[in-house]
Order: sequence, then structure tokens, then C-alpha cells
Amino acid sequence: MKKYIVTSLLFLLAMTACQSDFLDTVPKTSVAEETAYSTPGKIVAQVNNLYGQIQNASFYGGRFIIFNEQRADEFGQNDGNAATGSAVWNQNVSSTNDFVNKVWSVGYTAINASNILISKLNTTTVVSETLAKNYTAEAKFIRAFCYFSLIQTYSKPYNLDKNGLGLPLRLTPITSSGYNDLARSSIDAIYTQILKDLDEAEKDLPESYTTALLNVSRANKSTAIALKTRVYLVQGDYQKTIAESQKIVSSSAPFQYTAGNLTHKLESNFTTIFGGSYTGSEAVFSIPFANSITETPASQSALAFNYLGQPILFLTTAGISSDPALNSSSDTRSSLIATNTAKQKVLKKFSITTAPFRDYVPVIRYAEILLNYAEAAANTDDLNTATALLKAVRNRSDPSYVFSNTDIDTKTALLNTIMTERRIELLGEGFRLMDLQRKLQTLPSKIGSIGTAPLVLITSSNYIWPIPSGEISTNKLMVPNP
Repeated sequence: MKKYIVTSLLFLLAMTACQSDFLDTVPKTSVAEETAYSTPGKIVAQVNNLYGQIQNASFYGGRFIIFNEQRADEFGQNDGNAATGSAVWNQNVSSTNDFVNKVWSVGYTAINASNILISKLNTTTVVSETLAKNYTAEAKFIRAFCYFSLIQTYSKPYNLDKNGLGLPLRLTPITSSGYNDLARSSIDAIYTQILKDLDEAEKDLPESYTTALLNVSRANKSTAIALKTRVYLVQGDYQKTIAESQKIVSSSAPFQYTAGNLTHKLESNFTTIFGGSYTGSEAVFSIPFANSITETPASQSALAFNYLGQPILFLTTAGISSDPALNSSSDTRSSLIATNTAKQKVLKKFSITTAPFRDYVPVIRYAEILLNYAEAAANTDDLNTATALLKAVRNRSDPSYVFSNTDIDTKTALLNTIMTERRIELLGEGFRLMDLQRKLQTLPSKIGSIGTAPLVLITSSNYIWPIPSGEISTNKLMVPNP
């Protein structure tokens, strides 16, 4: 990092009408470090910058979700071009791969921006103490979110070897050269910091904001809690998954959460969640593309381009797309599956198929939280609660559906049914790889138009991505994955 802090104004215009602080922001793409925190407007621009970092096309602006789906087993791939991630799909990326380096760089850039903001807010008198705590909590959420994404990508699964090599744990800001060298902390240490940040963020985040757009695009208490349900589920800590879920899920149906100017619940119509700008009750945290001037997602990174417009990825008949739920007119989720002219099944969740691609990217939905809770409850032998949560998700899309006794009458059967429901409900949203890896499952072979990717065993070096060559060349204490 040099003397100047890059300041993204991606959310600025959308939020200007909502908060008067935003009117005091200097309309520049970069400002000198010594003045970047000199007014309330400039400080809030730095907060917005954190969200702009994760909106990057190589991260949650689209590409990172595509990578996770390419590495899993629901999709085949039509395009053998390196620019569309053929090496990712073939499980054959090297440390010099551009995508491997970009995801790492974007994640750590956001982490460093969070560290800088936290440091500045510790001493500033420009904003009130309450507002400084709010902004600090947002920075901690972003830092935790980025570390969680990176640790799953570049380190072994927590349940395989929590004492194994994790990531460099950078918690202090880098604003000049000479501070690159830092050894890798353990996987467990990274998860501990993620949860510490989320606990502290929950404490100081607001319950809600003034508009629906702010409620889904900026972190609030429920956002931090929701992410903790995901983290604890990945760790296999089911009791804590339940404890966090119960903070934002009512004890009985209809399951929902209300706080301040915010309500989270399942949408009555599944299809309304997707297809453009979405700020409804099911959206817990989303990446918006709300501003026609500053927010134009890159075409090849856009979800709609990859799933529907080109398409780069198509749904394989061996995957979940063959499940009866996605082939039945009684389940509304089937309407988001189509057949193209090549007679391939394609995903229509993201439907803006011509540039600019401005479908909001769902990062956390309330349906995921209910399924996280259901899986944790089933694993702790609370089959009644697990079944009720499962039915809530299924019957939202198909009110007439009745699970058979063989689907839910035993713990094993119920867990399998919940996992199937995750695959149906969260299809194309980037969850499948996480679910395979947290369960220590082999990454299946994939047969598509561009060839065959072999089975990837959990002991294989390519089960996770290699440490990027860029990090190895600049960090003398970095050691590659074995």
C-alpha cells in the first residue's frame, strides 16, 4: 500500500439519498491518506470502499461464486478458454494462475482496507463514538467475511486438520512497503479470529438501517449472526450453530426475525428473489449493482452471463437438476431451470443476460439460515425441529409437497434429505463446494463439453487451491501448500 488509499464510491449515489453524511464526500477516486478521514463524509466513503472491495468481479461480484461451482459437481462447462476458467473446472490450476492470484489479492486488499479503517477509527474524533463503533464493526465483519472465503479456498478443511497451515493473519494495517513477510497461522487460529470479529461486530452493529437497500448491502446484527451460523456449520459445531440460529429464527413456524426497520423471513414466492434488484425480506446480505454510473459488472464474471447468457456452465443430468423437485410444475423452483437450443439445462436464477449485468448477488439468504439450523438440529437429534425447518423451505416452493416417512423418519435419512434440499434451494449460489469439503467428500469427476476432470481425493494436492505465486514471491515467510 502506498501513501494514497483507493476509495471506491460504488455505493455512494445509492446511499446519498438515505444518509446526509454522504453529501459531504469529495467526489474523487482517490484521496491523500492524511485527509481521507478528515470529515464524516470521507470516513463513510472509506466504509463504502470495504463493500466495494468485495463487489470486485474476481470476488463476490460474480467470479468467486462461479469458481466454487466449477470445482463442484452440478455443472458442466462448454468453454475451454482459460479466461472462462477452464483450468478451474478441470481442477488443474497452478500457483501462477491469474484467478488464483486475483482472489487472494482482492481478499487481502479488503482485509487491509478493514485494518486501516479500524486503526483510524480508534483515534478519530470526527464522528461520534457510537458511529465509530458502528463503522469498526462493519470493518470487522468484512475482515471476517474475507478470511472465511480465503481459508476455505487455500487451506485444508477445518474438520480435516484444524492445526494445519492456514493463512497469514494480518490484523494491523500496511500503509508502506517492507511489511510483507508474515508466516501462516494455523487453520484454527484463522477461524478463531473470524468468530472473534463476528462476535464483536454483532455487539456494535445496528439492528437495521433506514432503507431496504442499506439493510441488505451493509452489515447489521443479523448479518453477523447469519454468517456465524455458516462458520459454525463448516466447523461441525452444531450446538453453536443452533445457538446463533435461534437469535434470528423464531421458535416455531412461520419462522422469521424482526428488529427495528428489518424483517427476515422466507418469501412466499421463490421466483421473486432473483432477476435484477432484490431487497426483499429473504435477503440477509447481498452484493447490489444499484448505480448505473459506477457499478457495471464485468461480463465474463457475471452470474447471468455464465449460467444463461453464453452459457459457459450448464447443469449436468447427473447433478441435482434431475431431482423431481426441479422437474415438477408444482415446485416453483423448477421455473428457474430451462433448456437451451443445445438441449442443455441452464439456470435462470440470474436473468439479466445482456450487459450491463446488474442482478444482485445473494450472499446470505434466510433460506440458508433455516437449512443450517435444520442440519445442526438433526445432528443433535432434535428431529422435530429439523423437520419443521426443512418443511418450511420445501413447502414455500411447493405447498402441496409431503415428505415420505423414509425421507425423514431417521436421523440419517433426514440429514440426507436436508442436504438434497440445500442442493436444490441454493443451486448456483456457490455453496456446493463448501458443502462437499466440510463433509470431507471427494470432489467428483465431471464430464462436460470440454473434457473430463478426474476425481479429486481429499488427500490430493488440488483439493484446495495452491498459495499464489505472487504471495510466495513477496512474502519470504510464506510456505506453499504441501
